[in-house]
Amino acid sequence: QVQLVESGGGLVQAGGSLRLSCATSRSIFSIATMGWYRQAPGKERVLVAIITSAGTTNYADSVKGRFTISRDNAKNTVYLRMNSLTPEDTAVYYCNARRVVTIEKYDYWGQGTQVIVSS
Repeated sequence: QVQLVESGGGLVQAGGSLRLSCATSRSIFSIATMGWYRQAPGKERVLVAIITSAGTTNYADSVKGRFTISRDNAKNTVYLRMNSLTPEDTAVYYCNARRVVTIEKYDYWGQGTQVIVSS
C-alpha cells in the first residue's frame, strides 16, 4: 500500500522548465523503483524516467539530457526536473512506485499532473 500525490504541473512556454514532485505515504527507501510516466492524448502511457533504491537512473531517449529524476528519502519525495520543454512533452505525468517481492512486481500510481507546453 503506497499512496502517491503528484504536483507541479501546469502551462509553460516552449523552452521553459517545470519541476514535478511526487509525495509518498511511506518511506521510499523501502520501494525498489520510483518512476515517472506520461500519457499524451491518443497515445499509450510510456516511461519517462526511473530511479532505483540504489540511486541508478534511466531515461527515455526523448528526454535524455533534458529531464532529471531525483529522490529525497528524508522527505519521501521524488522529483522530475524538466528543462527545454517542447510541445511534444505535453501529457499527463504519473508517478509510479514499484515494489518487488521475490520475483513479483507491485505497481502503485498517483492521480497524475497535467503538463502543457505551448509553442
